[in-house]
Amino acid sequence: MYDRTKGFRDFYPGEMSSRRTVIDTLEATATRYGFREVGTPALERTEMYVDKSGAEIVEELYSFTDQGGRDVAMTPELTPTVARMVVEKQQELSKPVKWFSTRPFWRYEQVQQGRFREFYQTNVDVFGSAEPAADAEVLAYAADALTELGLTSEDFDFRVSHRDVLGGLLASFESEVDTGAAIRAVDKRAKLEPAEYHGLLTDAGLSDGQAEEFDSLLDTPEDDLDELVAFAGSEQVESAVTNLRNVLDAADDLGAREYCTLSLDTARGLDYYTGVVFECFDSTGEVSRSVFGGGRYDDLIEGFGGQPMPAVGVAPGLAPLALLCQRAGVWPEETIATDYYVLQVGDTRPTAARVVRDLRAQGHVVETDVAGRSFGAQLEYADSINAETVVIVGEQDLAEGQVTVKDMESGDQTQVPVEGFPGERERPTDDDLA
Repeated sequence: MYDRTKGFRDFYPGEMSSRRTVIDTLEATATRYGFREVGTPALERTEMYVDKSGAEIVEELYSFTDQGGRDVAMTPELTPTVARMVVEKQQELSKPVKWFSTRPFWRYEQVQQGRFREFYQTNVDVFGSAEPAADAEVLAYAADALTELGLTSEDFDFRVSHRDVLGGLLASFESEVDTGAAIRAVDKRAKLEPAEYHGLLTDAGLSDGQAEEFDSLLDTPEDDLDELVAFAGSEQVESAVTNLRNVLDAADDLGAREYCTLSLDTARGLDYYTGVVFECFDSTGEVSRSVFGGGRYDDLIEGFGGQPMPAVGVAPGLAPLALLCQRAGVWPEETIATDYYVLQVGDTRPTAARVVRDLRAQGHVVETDVAGRSFGAQLEYADSINAETVVIVGEQDLAEGQVTVKDMESGDQTQVPVEGFPGERERPTDDDLA
């Protein structure tokens, strides 16, 4: 008996069918928006992550030296990979580039609610547009995907901010501030005790008074954003506030504005974010962590050796999204479904196999006996797989040129000519044939 590896999960058929429904919804919504599916490798060069995030990132990776002596890592996120792909064929790609992908990722980190060491995400990205409409498109995609799953504006909200508002405010203080460290502190604001959070701000270079003043600015309401512009007195903050308003206006045009609220302490901890950022949260607070996030990363393509190319994206993760859907009561039922079970009694396999083939050719989910079981055992199995209809192919019925069609919910059954079954009927059931 072997134990499952910590942070990795098994998905049995019932749960997997629910996950498949959610994945199909996320992907179908992306397809309607014109995003094209890409496939990406499970391994990348470790140096790609070290160059982007520093040597300490290796502690969070599943990394090793392969048999060819190459240092490789199992991909912890998709953004660097798709950036590499864009750079490789940047001149050939039609702009904007709109891609999506659903796949697993791996990070060696503390396992907690909604976070595992192997996790699945649907990444949706737009490359090649700096327009607010591109940010709004990503927000609208995320909103449509969630509402397609049955969620409403009472279930979730997108907390939207702008990294340059934070960076510009920090730059306005007469101190040498480590902007990246301060923004990472802001990203942890809601999770830390006030004293610890304050300490991170002072560690980043702000004085005690400046840290308090900066923190109070984060609570500025949307109607008073001009006060931030006046406080900073910088073109950076003015431009960022204008961009943020334009993105929210464009989101309104696409029907996503009702899901968005201003939240300047939404910072996204990764340093490659450059503009508008957002995180999705459970409106009730029962799911305490961020469900997923996204934002703009305009400098990443250039950082990977390509020509300057703006980008924005979002990545719904299945584990935290499942928590939200379960809390809201819209998680798809964890069950398996079967259209037909073809039950064999006696030496009837050739005819039963023909019926199975014809039903499958019509697109139905069909099972039949492959274990030589008794009539009762087959009927019990058909019930266990939630078969809607059982087609009984027995020696006695066949001698009379008949098969029996049984509705498993009602128990009603009807005999029909075997030569005419299933025939041209789209869904031959007991009700249709009675």
